[in-house]
Amino acid sequence: MSDPTGLIAKSGIELLTFGTPNGYKISILLEELKGAYGKDYTWQSVDISHNIQKEPWFTAIGANGRIPAIVDHDRGDFAVFEGLAILGYLTRRYDPLNKFSFPMDSNEYDEAETWMAWQHGGLGPMQGQAGHFVRYAKEKIPYGIQRYVGETERLYGVLDKRLEGRDYVVGNKFSIADISLIGWVNVARLSGIILEEQFPNIGKWLHRCLERPGVRRGLAIPYVSPLTNESIKESVESNPAMKRQVEETDKLIMNAKTQYGYKYASP
Repeated sequence: MSDPTGLIAKSGIELLTFGTPNGYKISILLEELKGAYGKDYTWQSVDISHNIQKEPWFTAIGANGRIPAIVDHDRGDFAVFEGLAILGYLTRRYDPLNKFSFPMDSNEYDEAETWMAWQHGGLGPMQGQAGHFVRYAKEKIPYGIQRYVGETERLYGVLDKRLEGRDYVVGNKFSIADISLIGWVNVARLSGIILEEQFPNIGKWLHRCLERPGVRRGLAIPYVSPLTNESIKESVESNPAMKRQVEETDKLIMNAKTQYGYKYASP
């Protein structure tokens, strides 16, 4: 598939996205809205490794030069960027029965905003930095590794406690508060986190979310990530080279924690 050079739709929602935790937030919600209301949409894959998101046509839509971004062609080509803002926009405009959101005058509405802000400003950035220092930084810096992995673990502890006795993050239903988290939690293993061992409430919640057809469809747009918790687990069990690589990464994290006397605590 060739890289996009501009918008292609004339009506409906057009999503500009890529296979990242933030991108999956919006494709999941759009798939859920499609299933619930028949709300169709158009999507384009914006390969961030090609810096398509920095091109003038894209930054005219998403000024920050990041995915995801949407254009609502039915509202004068109105553009929205940043995952938190897009989730709110789509549910305010296209979820009239509050199937994935909450009435604005309810306590649950404010709770959902709180947890979405927590994800947007905390879990996402910290886990992103953890993944960078553990996997992608050319120089493996022990302080950076233990700092960001540790903060990610702390935040997972907050979420795990929130999910004690709960099926979902807010209220008694699957909502955008859950959707904002799925893409990140689904790749927690990249940051050395094993949900089943460390955060069982989150592990059960994730399994519950992944059983939804809309979630599975959303996680396939624009492609299914090859680096999910489950795919890594399967690779470790079947591929000796992958097993060695994961073990080396886990050792790297443990050594960094030991060097700086890290001890898990939450909150």
